Amino acid sequence: MSASNVSLLHETSRQVAAGGSAGLVEICLMHPLDVVKTRFKVQRSVTDPQSYRTVRGSFQMIFRTEGLFGFYKGIIPPILAETPKRAVKFSTFELYKKFLGYMSLSPGLTFLIAGLGSGLTEAVVVNPFEVVKVGLQVNRNLFKEQPSTFAYARQIIKKEGLGFQGLNKGLTATLGRHGIFNMVYFGFYHNVKNIIPSSKDPTLEFLRKFGIGFVSGTMGSVFNIPFDVAKSRIQGPQPVPGEIKYRSCFKTMEMIYREEGILALYKGLVPKVMRLGPGGGVMLLVYEYTYAWLQENW
Repeated sequence: MSASNVSLLHETSRQVAAGGSAGLVEICLMHPLDVVKTRFKVQRSVTDPQSYRTVRGSFQMIFRTEGLFGFYKGIIPPILAETPKRAVKFSTFELYKKFLGYMSLSPGLTFLIAGLGSGLTEAVVVNPFEVVKVGLQVNRNLFKEQPSTFAYARQIIKKEGLGFQGLNKGLTATLGRHGIFNMVYFGFYHNVKNIIPSSKDPTLEFLRKFGIGFVSGTMGSVFNIPFDVAKSRIQGPQPVPGEIKYRSCFKTMEMIYREEGILALYKGLVPKVMRLGPGGGVMLLVYEYTYAWLQENW
């Protein structure tokens, strides 16, 4: 193997390791908010006595009726997916950015397009895990009463198969969710980071990067949430058992808008921002510091 190939392999390995570490830390810290976010998005009526009206009330209801472990329902699929998912997220972003560097594009546009490409690639990897995760998160039974992650995945495959009505349903919505989020997330972060001067003070530099990452995650969440709501409706339980109401991404969005109003497409925005705002900052910081450490030591 040539020296250039060895160098490329080491570089890719560092990106994979740093991306996986970033994803694992972020999911462990922020998963409870993901559960609350999903519950908001799949509910269709606030008149239901079990409905969720506020973030605080949702936390209290879940803790009271399902216990502490209720906040960690569906965490196994994202943990299993985080290493490949975040590895794909960051390594493909770097790959697309390098490829686009050969074209006569402005740096700002390069970051946006590379982010979009990384999001679309990431969505293909993560969608089956998302189907299992959403199904487990919307289950309101006690943690010990719900099926295990692998049992639920086998149940989906046996009943609905591996295709677009089974373990890969909602793929278009997942592509939209991840594509838009990564485009805004990476595009904003790298463009603004290049504008705001760095600081020699480690604490100020940490806060600078975290602040930009926080705003990047928040903006990405605001722009992509209609796709996220559609994804949860398609992948979650249907209103009438045995009857599929939500099938395709854009028809689902249209149906939600027509039946529930424009604000229904933004259900769960508050817990989503509470998760992906700080989560976005944490993820980029863990990635950059882990990557820098690996460059020095490996």
